[in-house]
Amino acid sequence: MEYLVLFLAVAIGYILAYFFKKKGIKQMPQILAFSGAFLLSVTLFELLPEVFESDYEHIGLFIMLGILLQIVLDFFSKGAEHGHVHLHSNQKTFPLLLFISLAIHALLEGFPITGNQNMLIGVVVHKIPIAMILTLFFYKAGFKPIIIGVFLLLFALMTPLGTWFSNEVDMLKQYAVPVNSLAIGVFLHVSTTILFESSKDHKFNLVKLLSIILGITIAYFL
Repeated sequence: MEYLVLFLAVAIGYILAYFFKKKGIKQMPQILAFSGAFLLSVTLFELLPEVFESDYEHIGLFIMLGILLQIVLDFFSKGAEHGHVHLHSNQKTFPLLLFISLAIHALLEGFPITGNQNMLIGVVVHKIPIAMILTLFFYKAGFKPIIIGVFLLLFALMTPLGTWFSNEVDMLKQYAVPVNSLAIGVFLHVSTTILFESSKDHKFNLVKLLSIILGITIAYFL
């Protein structure tokens, strides 16, 4: 069931964006602010205590490596993981570098979901607006529907694939704590970047502030 939910998160984002592709979505900054606050809160409330309860000695190191990994991925994706897509306007072929960076990011997202329903919800809440932004950008940039469909289909498969690896590959089960610590670093970088960039000139208005508070509150009471 969790595989299907993760796949449907991208499908829902695509459908929503498809219906609003002409008008755009004015509330996207608020949606992103909510998703960033929710993902950050679930990571801190659920995943971080879980890895620190283990006997592994280098958790902090792997969290920092996760942050550094996401910084490198941002260089190639131009920030698509936290709501920004910047490609050359004349590019109409499959955006391979963007896909590779997003695929690595999405694959890592799937690992800590195993046995953790709240993290599943946190990743779904994060993926829906990202899928919406990607879809809106691709249509606005004039990409062919087949390219958009293939990109989003492959992107939708990456996180369920990460969860499957975590469930089925014995070697990865042995290294669950460091892998999940890497994922924490990725989540921390992405979610905090969303929060800092959710407002123009880094100024919070009341609606965005309430969106952030709502995200934190819901995550706390899960």
